[in-house]
Amino acid sequence: MKRGGIKVEIKREKAFELLKEYVESHSLIKHCLAVEASMMGYAKKLGEDVETWASCGLLHDIDFEKHPEEHPLVGVEILREKGYPEDFVMAVKGHGDHTNTPRETIMAKTLYAVDELSGFVIACVLVRPNRFEGLKVKSVKKKLKDKAFAKAINRDQIKKSAEELGVDLTEHIQTVIDSLVQREKELKEVGLSLID
Repeated sequence: MKRGGIKVEIKREKAFELLKEYVESHSLIKHCLAVEASMMGYAKKLGEDVETWASCGLLHDIDFEKHPEEHPLVGVEILREKGYPEDFVMAVKGHGDHTNTPRETIMAKTLYAVDELSGFVIACVLVRPNRFEGLKVKSVKKKLKDKAFAKAINRDQIKKSAEELGVDLTEHIQTVIDSLVQREKELKEVGLSLID
C-alpha cells in the first residue's frame, strides 16, 4: 500500500511499536490492547485481514495521551505520515463522533462499535473475583443499566454503534467477550495482560 512514496506493510507488531512511541500510560495501552482484541475477533468472524484490523484497534488512540483535546485528529496525521492507507486512517478518524466523519467501511463501523464496549467489558471483568471466567452477556447488560458503574462509558454510543454495525446487542457483547477472553490467553503467553 503506497502513500506519498511510502509503502507500509500493515503488521500488528509494527503497530504495537508505533503505539509505544506515543503512549506511556499503562491503562491506555491496555485499552488499546482490548480494542485490538475485539477488532481481531470481528476480523476473524467477518473474514477480514486480522493484521490490519488488529493494527487499527491498537492505533485508534495513538494521540490521546499527548493530545486529548485534538484526538483523534493528531493521530490521523501521524498515521498518514507513517503511510497507513486512507481507509485505515478514516476508520480511526470516524471513531470519534465529534469529527463528523461518516463511517463508510465495515472496519470503521466495527472500530466505532468495539471501542466503548471493550472498555466496558474490561471494567466488568475487573470487579469480578473470577475475572473473565464465566462472564456472561446478561452480567454485562445488567452493569450497562447501572449508571453508577463505569460512568465514563457512553451507553448510548454502545447501543447506537451496534445498530450501525447491524448486529444485535446481545450477539455484539458476546463477540467482544469471546474476543477478549481469547486474546487474554494469547497475551499472557508473551507476558502481557488486558487486566493485570
